[in-house]
Amino acid sequence: MSVPGLPRGLYAVVDDGARPDLTLAEQARVLARCGVRVAQVRCKRGPGRAAWDAVREAVAVLRSAGVVTLVNDRVDWALLSEADGVHLGDEDLPPAEARRLLGPGRLVGVTVRGAAGAREAAGAGASYVGLGPVFATRTKEVPAPVLGLERLREEVRASPLPVVAIGGIGLERVAAVARTGVHGVAVVSDLWAGGDPGARIEALQRAFLLGETGAA
Repeated sequence: MSVPGLPRGLYAVVDDGARPDLTLAEQARVLARCGVRVAQVRCKRGPGRAAWDAVREAVAVLRSAGVVTLVNDRVDWALLSEADGVHLGDEDLPPAEARRLLGPGRLVGVTVRGAAGAREAAGAGASYVGLGPVFATRTKEVPAPVLGLERLREEVRASPLPVVAIGGIGLERVAAVARTGVHGVAVVSDLWAGGDPGARIEALQRAFLLGETGAA
């Protein structure tokens, strides 16, 4: 299952906690140069005005490089920054309201814990769902049990929307996750492992393709 406008494979997350030594815009420049095709910009730690400025600059960098760009949580920031869409969590604006504000042409992603949540999101006009956590993650606290690969496969099969797998996914697990039928894999801290983001991104994309085609 595919979704117009959202590339398959690696779904990179530009995050203010992943590389504290780099601004969101600096992270965005590195990842864009290294061939990322879709990215979410997430700013959980900065204060209001500073966070908006950081997100706006990162979105501008990514979009100017042709990267499909979503803003985490904030529909207003997605609109003002002219991002390609928004990704919503449990405490954010309801997806039906986000769809009403963004119109039909932009992406609306919703974090869910299973196929039931995906069906609800589909009814509210979502484009895709982020499903997880698949594995335990240190990037953010998630008040939900991990799914594991077999449960992920079942939920993907039952989901009416394309699924981006989220939570604890790094290079060593990408191929196995891709074999469950997901549309993409969200990766945060592992983008920076190994010291060469370009090589890492290429390896992540290759691992997804190999898993998807059954070659890994």
